Amino acid sequence: MPWRILLASTFIAWCGAWGAVVGTGALRAQAPVPARYVGSAACQRCHQDQYARWSKTRMANVVRDPKAHPDAIIPDLSKPDPLVTFTKDDIAWVYGSKWKQRYFAKVGDDYVPLGAQWDVTHKLWRPYKVAPNTDWWVPHYPDDNMQRPTGSTCDGCHSVNYDVRTKTPSEWNVGCEKCHGPGADHAANPARANIVNPARLDMVRANDVCIQCHSQGQPLKNPIESRFYDWPVGFEVTPPSKLSDFWRLDSPELGKQDFLYFADGTAHKNRMQGNDFASSRMYERGVTCFNCHDVHGTANNADLKMPLDRVCLQCHGPQSPNGPHAATIEQHTHHQAGSAGSQCVACHMPTIEQTIADVNVRAHTFRFITPGDTEREKVPNACTSCHKDRTNGWAIEALTRWGLSPWRMGN
Repeated sequence: MPWRILLASTFIAWCGAWGAVVGTGALRAQAPVPARYVGSAACQRCHQDQYARWSKTRMANVVRDPKAHPDAIIPDLSKPDPLVTFTKDDIAWVYGSKWKQRYFAKVGDDYVPLGAQWDVTHKLWRPYKVAPNTDWWVPHYPDDNMQRPTGSTCDGCHSVNYDVRTKTPSEWNVGCEKCHGPGADHAANPARANIVNPARLDMVRANDVCIQCHSQGQPLKNPIESRFYDWPVGFEVTPPSKLSDFWRLDSPELGKQDFLYFADGTAHKNRMQGNDFASSRMYERGVTCFNCHDVHGTANNADLKMPLDRVCLQCHGPQSPNGPHAATIEQHTHHQAGSAGSQCVACHMPTIEQTIADVNVRAHTFRFITPGDTEREKVPNACTSCHKDRTNGWAIEALTRWGLSPWRMGN
């Protein structure tokens, strides 16, 4: 390679790394970017559309510095509330904006959660403290938010290449290299062979790109650097690295409802899409997260690749071998065309997994939970979760009248 070209390519990679530090993604003190990582800004030069869409997503803005982004704090902190014992000046960064927003203070070289969170749906303050007998890591930390650092419980999934020794990442937020792997070589010499494209990975590794953060589990080796971590320390999406060598998913105890699972094995709480999905027939058949979602950003809710009423119909449709086995969608759903009850997700992805208070997110097992399941195992079903004034008996009778098997729907 002529020396001028080599110099230019090196300069471009360096500029990308510097841009990641001083650009819009710079929220807190950044670690010096290792040679293998260059930051998302380096991707913009060649991938302008993807970068522009991604930069507006929650992935790109899950962690925000209110000093750099004064609009980041959703509630009005000038209005007193007994739960709020901190001021705007105490907040080093905020997390979240869709369902809830949490606030973190800097203590030494760590960040710790403050004691109140904002419920975005109900527009009110709620306490924030992880209770005993909930998350597995709770016994390993004092019963005090100020001694529960986010580096071990949160930051590995809210950043790229978080270093547990220096307590700093290459980039805050879910940047390009979180899913595509270290990008220095690719930025200097773009080629398919020197970057990870999840679409070209095998099904297990492709889904693990998302499951690394969208799951409840534990590292295989804990403690690490004298701390217990709640994210897969050391995992990279670049083969031959495998998530299963760093992380194990928490499994349900069938027949028992606990903090993580309903008794039937459906997740009970948010951030368990990976646990659900890995148990589904969709996963078994080779479907990937990005068959439905585009994390670079779309105009659709949840970054779906297409409007909700079309996503499932990519593979399913009337008389399709994949189902539903009916002449029309309405004959399958027994709800009016275009209504919320006629959407595939209404029955196959009910909103039963708690994110805050009574605000729930959708299950990802894609299994139809029957009212009979509710009677036996107390897991919520789609029918009475929507028709809240009705009983499970009413739902069982209606489903049986539709011609569905009484042995499947009943007790």
